Formats: sequence, structure tokens, C-alpha cells
Amino acid sequence: MTYKLLGANVSPFVRKCRAYMAEKGIAYDYEQVSPFAPPEGYKKISPLGKIPAFLDGDKALADSTAICIYLERCNPQPALYPGDHYQYARALWFEEYIDSGLIPIAGPQVFRPLVLAPMMSQQPVTKEGKAEVLKVVETAIHPMWEYLESELASNQFYVGNVLSIADLTVASGHISLRHAGVEPDAKRWPKLAAFLQRMYARPSFAALLAEESERWDKRQALAKI
Repeated sequence: MTYKLLGANVSPFVRKCRAYMAEKGIAYDYEQVSPFAPPEGYKKISPLGKIPAFLDGDKALADSTAICIYLERCNPQPALYPGDHYQYARALWFEEYIDSGLIPIAGPQVFRPLVLAPMMSQQPVTKEGKAEVLKVVETAIHPMWEYLESELASNQFYVGNVLSIADLTVASGHISLRHAGVEPDAKRWPKLAAFLQRMYARPSFAALLAEESERWDKRQALAKI
């Protein structure tokens, strides 16, 4: 029976699940669902009404972490969660750092004012609006970049120097910032910047970026930092 993922690419949590399944080579059906106008009965699948949601036949799951862990148990190879107990916990930590730390700032305070709002209103971002976003980036996101830079050290990946859910989550969370024209300065955060470029070049992310950029790159005429 075919898996089904429900959601929209504007969500970094949906993006994470799609990148994860691409890296695992897992086939699935994808149904576009807006959390603001969900189909009838959607809360039976996702009780909080959020995206993504997931179906495996009559089995329903919501929350990107729960979905990916379930898929890992059902499809253990190639492993995207470490086997070592400590490294497994570290991978979950980086996932939490992005999901609960970066994304709640990057989405409503950067992506929405610089991308979503201008596209919906067809009005450019004001000088004052840009200044507010830049302040958020400097005060809230720059410290997170400092942490991610230091944790990467000399490795290619965040946990055990092999690709894991940690890396997929970090990259997924940064794509919304990328659409807004906000990316780590390669001179100040060279390891993080290089890591993101490597991740974006992977087929799993390159396909998602091509799909998303057709829509979100239009914001460049309205807002650019």
C-alpha cells in the first residue's frame, strides 16, 4: 500500500519529510493541503489541524518527527537515524533546535513579512519593514548560526559525520530563509554556509528547490535584502 503525505511546501516540516523520503528512496503520494483551509475530516488525521499529516493505509500520523521516526522503523535502510544511543539523541536534539528554535522565528518574522505578505498584497516591503526583519535576523538568528557553525566543526555532517535527520532538518529549516534572501554570510559562517550549499545540491533538495523556486522567487521583485 502506498504512503500518502499531506501538506504544502511552504511548511519546512513538510519539506523535511519529503527530503527524508527522497533520501530513503521511499515512494509516496503527495496531496496538497493548506492548514488554513483543510479538507473536511482533516482533523481526524491531524488532530491539531497542522501539516504535515501522513497515511499508511488506515494508519494516520501527524507531526514531522513522528512521521520520520515511523518511516525509519518501517524502512531501516539507508539509516537516517544513528544507531549509537548518544548520537541518536544528538540527532533528535538538532531536529528540535531547528523545529522549535529556528523555524518559529524564520517563518513568521522573516519569511512571512519578506515573502508571503508582499506576494499576497502585491505591495513591496517598506524600508521600515525591512529594518524590522534585519533586526530579528541579527538578534535572534545570528546567534543560532553561531551555534550551528561551532557544532559542525570540521565535519561534513552534524552527527557522527554521516547524513542523518539532523542535516535534513537544518537544511529544510533554512530554505524558507533562502527564499527570503537571508542566508549565512560565507565569510562569517563559512562552515554552515558550505554545509547548506552541499545539502541544497543533493538531489533530494535540488528537486524541492526547483519546485518551490518557481513560486517563491517572484518575491524578489517585491522584497530583497
